[in-house]
Amino acid sequence: MSVEAGRATERVTRAGERMDAIRAEIGRVIVGQDALVKRLLIGLLADGHLLLEGVPGLAKTLAVRTLAASLSLSFKRIQFTPDLLPADLTGTLVFNPRDGSFTAKRGPVFANLVLADEINRAPAKVQSALLEAMQERQVTLGEETHRLETPFLVLATQNPIEQEGTYNLPEAQSDRFMMKIKVDYPTRDEEKEILRRIGMGQIPEATPVAGREEIMSARAAMDEVYVDEKIQDYVIDVVQATRDPKRFGLDLAHLIAYGASPRATLFLVQAARGHALLDGRAYVTPEDVKAIALDVLRHRIHVTYEAEAEETSGEEIARRVLEKVRVP
Repeated sequence: MSVEAGRATERVTRAGERMDAIRAEIGRVIVGQDALVKRLLIGLLADGHLLLEGVPGLAKTLAVRTLAASLSLSFKRIQFTPDLLPADLTGTLVFNPRDGSFTAKRGPVFANLVLADEINRAPAKVQSALLEAMQERQVTLGEETHRLETPFLVLATQNPIEQEGTYNLPEAQSDRFMMKIKVDYPTRDEEKEILRRIGMGQIPEATPVAGREEIMSARAAMDEVYVDEKIQDYVIDVVQATRDPKRFGLDLAHLIAYGASPRATLFLVQAARGHALLDGRAYVTPEDVKAIALDVLRHRIHVTYEAEAEETSGEEIARRVLEKVRVP
């Protein structure tokens, strides 16, 4: 191992230890949900917005609030409702009658961590107000453009089972989320521990264990995680297979309306790097890619009416792709 490679490994190890401290602090509050917590940290490392989907009561909002509490960063929660307006997110210009000037009043989107709770309860025009902030990390109010602080993450939640009063996310916004994370029920032992901690009145609170400098340092270390060219080719093949499945021996063309975008390729590599760092490695393996691929791809594969009739989802198509594409 070269001297520079050894130093990179040391930096990755130190960054992993910082993330372990955050994970341990979140674990004081959140019982189980290891996969969810790991993906929250990957999003934090990879500078990627996250969409959490699960039935009510699975601690989606609590997990985001606990992540924010464990970091010395600004945090804002926005409850999405049908009567919400774009200005309620981004802010607006306030007229001053004394001198005839306008002053920018910044909205809650001006924070390091923004919880968009039940994001699918607001109409498309409100959801679209986040597009500029999520992609360019800036907000335009009138003729002025305001840069958002770094880091900036949108952590959104949505309920998949209740359709009354909900709206589908626009494709352009859905694609801006690095991962769509499915939150599942706890195990029996985990549910008993939840009852012991919260049901019996013992409600712990997280305290900050890392700040902006530690997060930016960990991100710099993640950029040093090595991605071999064979791994890069594997990621490209996986994404390409969602667009041209026949070339990879998959009979899925009639089920796919649109495959994953190039953004999926970028996000999949970054997420795999974050996954490797959290596992204490300074290099990415095919297992890192496969572990995170469903979260990156499930909301980027748009299915046909025929697929809907067969109850085949984008996640199922992504699963078949991962089974078929050759692993290096």
